[in-house]
Amino acid sequence: MKALLWASAAVVFSVSPAQAAVGHADMMIRHVTVIDVEHGESIADQAVVWRGGEIVAVGPDAGVAKDWRARGSIEGRGRFLIPGLWDMHVHFGGGPDLVDENKALLPLYIANGITTIRDCSGDLPDQVLAWRDAIAKGTLFGPRLLTSGAKIEGVKPVWKGTIEVGTRADADAAVARLQRDRVDFVKITDSTLDPQLFLYSVTQARKAGLRVSGHIPMALTIGQAVDAGISSIEHMDYAYKAGVKDEAAIAADFAAGRIDRAEANRRIDAGFDPATAMASYHALAARGVFVTPTLNGSRILAHLDDEDHGTDPYLAYIGPGLRKTYDWRIQRAAQATPAEIAARHAHFDHMAAILPMLQEAGVTIIAGTDAGFLNSFNYPGAGLHDELALFVEKGLTPEQALSSATRAGPAWFGQLDRYGAIAPGKVADLVLLDRNPLNEIGATRAIHAVILGGKPYDRAALDAMLSKARAQVTRWNAADAS
Repeated sequence: MKALLWASAAVVFSVSPAQAAVGHADMMIRHVTVIDVEHGESIADQAVVWRGGEIVAVGPDAGVAKDWRARGSIEGRGRFLIPGLWDMHVHFGGGPDLVDENKALLPLYIANGITTIRDCSGDLPDQVLAWRDAIAKGTLFGPRLLTSGAKIEGVKPVWKGTIEVGTRADADAAVARLQRDRVDFVKITDSTLDPQLFLYSVTQARKAGLRVSGHIPMALTIGQAVDAGISSIEHMDYAYKAGVKDEAAIAADFAAGRIDRAEANRRIDAGFDPATAMASYHALAARGVFVTPTLNGSRILAHLDDEDHGTDPYLAYIGPGLRKTYDWRIQRAAQATPAEIAARHAHFDHMAAILPMLQEAGVTIIAGTDAGFLNSFNYPGAGLHDELALFVEKGLTPEQALSSATRAGPAWFGQLDRYGAIAPGKVADLVLLDRNPLNEIGATRAIHAVILGGKPYDRAALDAMLSKARAQVTRWNAADAS
């Protein structure tokens, strides 16, 4: 996919002595309102200049335009510029037959203003690692991709695409393999992994210099995972569990086999205590542990009984094989009793209500969707905008929600020196909007252009990406039906 440039007249870079101080660059956005996400401010009539993939100047338009000459320019008058969006929890998978359908999702992220994604592991880890490297080299079109590679799990796990760990030696070998794969972080899940091996794996990964995210076993407290060194808690369920007054007793009873998972969940829902929760969340903040709520994915699954997704327009971008992976959760939801459905709705409402508590305690909230295979109707690209809307609905300000999708990701990876703001020295990953997202978070959907590593794509180019994706799915649908 070639970038479409808004070209001004070509500039000849031979200069007279009087012009020697003028800087030369590739592109300039003029008369734009820059959104300073860190401080929640709108700065009007700015010019932003970049050369290669790096921003080299930002400031009042008149002064910057005088000091810089660019090969191309974009008119930003009446529009708003934000750093590129990050979706910090996505998945690719469904088996080797769906590699092409998964790869076709990559442009959907860019078309929705998402310039970086964090893959939290599926069952195609080797393919995703190859995509990461190809995107970085410029031989594959997609957002910047950061991946965990294969996740660490127990023996004979529910999830495929894992490194099976049954001993400490297995855990050591898993961490060594992930280092060889040059993963960007480590993902650990808990379907069959022994709780003590979970803690050991977290500790060993951290000793190796790797950040760790994961699903925390029911037989452990959240505090134990934090003490071991977990870097981010994925999904709001686990943050909610940290607010339960008798969390340690529930974990001990579950570990001893005195209660099953259903009873443990019932006690968790009944035992949430705001004072306990705030103390726990202050502790998370103090230890630098981030939380990725993935609220929209949880909301969709909680309400599969009363929301019809059969006519969702975004299904047109999802291949038939990936759509079939949705059936597992749909069928499970359909088998629920009325009481189970009511409990599912209530549990989501309880979880979502702690979002402003986390914010108040100083926990960094990361925007991530859980989009991908298996997770029914949670759409790659569009899902991040749904997540941000839900953040605001549940108590965050637009500024806080925007920060979760532009600054939290770079902060978690230790990359705020290069991402998360519009300033000299930052990577030129930018989104030009038609409305101000500090006034209404829905403005993140009003995308006029996306700049990815310095390459601009206007609305026509973004629409072309969507049309190409839709046409490919139409061909797959026809082949699947024949």
